[in-house]
Amino acid sequence: MSILAGEPLILWSWVFDHVPEIWHQLVQHIVLTVVAVTIGLAISLPIAVWGQRRRIVLASATVVADLLYTIPSLGLFALLVPITGITYLTVEVALVSYTLLILIRNVAAGLAGVPDDAKDAARGKGLSPRQILWSVEIPLAMPAIVAGVRVATVSTIGLVTVGGWIGFGGLGNFIFDGLSVFFSTEIILGAVLTVALALVADVLLRWGQRRLTPWSRARPAAIIDPKAAQIPAAVA
Repeated sequence: MSILAGEPLILWSWVFDHVPEIWHQLVQHIVLTVVAVTIGLAISLPIAVWGQRRRIVLASATVVADLLYTIPSLGLFALLVPITGITYLTVEVALVSYTLLILIRNVAAGLAGVPDDAKDAARGKGLSPRQILWSVEIPLAMPAIVAGVRVATVSTIGLVTVGGWIGFGGLGNFIFDGLSVFFSTEIILGAVLTVALALVADVLLRWGQRRLTPWSRARPAAIIDPKAAQIPAAVA
């Protein structure tokens, strides 16, 4: 069953015979993505909030996140396997690492863009700093935050496939298995479903962003390029 043996590019009989396995790998792909982005956001949000108060925190966190972002995915998996083994944990640690730079910078940009007038008005009403954060800053920063989540989600869906190298890559398992035996059906199936999943996730998150932030429809939220954005100089 290989390209070299003269098989068609897509062997539909194989696809229909493996529907349960395809479904299982698709669910695994979604779970790996959702867990990674959720944990990444849970880490990035407090760092960005703290970084608005102390710029050195934001600058330091960004340097670390930038370093992690530049490590090739296969290289990171290779570094983690001796520590965490061939497990889901290895894949999730790597995936979370790649979400941090995107999410930290978008959350920080969103919070930095909140007008001082809005915060001053909230202080004038007697709101505490925590109340201002959750009732004023986070809602107004939501377009940039969701934009960051969109980018992190789509990029993570692509990166999950690399986990197929150790057998925990969702749809990527088909790609690596297909490459090992030159079976084009698995390669194409894994690639097409991964792209389709990324497109669906992006559409759903765009829809969610419009529902969460109806006031921002006239002006789309900026998406911060994780490699191009500049972080202010650190100050104590």
